Amino acid sequence: MARRLTPWRWAVLGLAALYFLVPLGASVIFTVDVPGQGVTFDAYTQIVSADGFVSSLLLSLELAAATIVVVLLLMVPAVVALRLGAPRLRPLVEVVCSLPLVVPPIAFVAGIATVLKWGPDHLSRTPLFQTFVAVQNPDFPIVLVLAYVVMALPFVYRALDTGLRAIDVGTLVEAARSCGASWPQALVRAVLPNLRGALLNASFLTLALVLGEFTVARLLGFQPFAVWIYNVGGSQAQMSVAVSVLSLLVTWALLLALAGAGGRTRTAASRG
Repeated sequence: MARRLTPWRWAVLGLAALYFLVPLGASVIFTVDVPGQGVTFDAYTQIVSADGFVSSLLLSLELAAATIVVVLLLMVPAVVALRLGAPRLRPLVEVVCSLPLVVPPIAFVAGIATVLKWGPDHLSRTPLFQTFVAVQNPDFPIVLVLAYVVMALPFVYRALDTGLRAIDVGTLVEAARSCGASWPQALVRAVLPNLRGALLNASFLTLALVLGEFTVARLLGFQPFAVWIYNVGGSQAQMSVAVSVLSLLVTWALLLALAGAGGRTRTAASRG
């Protein structure tokens, strides 16, 4: 049976490779083949010195780091508590965490913009007005972090739930508690080390989401990395495609590194 399926597996892998590599190859050719000049790599060498590249990339990385920290601090205790004390609420929490996949981003950002308008319209004479101003600081828009936390909930919940299903959380917590550990210590020292793979998966998915998100940031008037690529594409198409190719390669490299780290962790655990 395995021999019969082998040609089909190669066919599926070949089609998948064509689906991903042909557009990528066409993009690379577009960035290096300049009519009248031949092959040149100016589109790649000019990326670092391009206006706004470093600032937009750093902003996206800062937003990604803050989003990862907030969403993990929010979801890890919640999912563990749900697993230990209220398993019957799991369907309800799963539905709530899946809502960002149902709500269109344009409707989501329209709701955020409406709430942000409450500041100058209704709260201009209250202390809350400064809070509305602070969360919209262009140097570090906290409102984007809050929006990205909501958008990352489906992916983070699914990754953590899968990781928790692979371990016996109740036994680990009871063993830690019997040794005198408090609930926070039991979570940090007993549960989190066994969720390393799930935490890495959740962090990677959140990072990819933040680096590639465009709609919310664009409509709210901020310029992280994805918006910068769009703006550059209006005047420097080759550089825009070159940046997109590099970001895609970096994302793939992170995914392969994550897969390799997870494989090494499982191998070490099986040997132990």
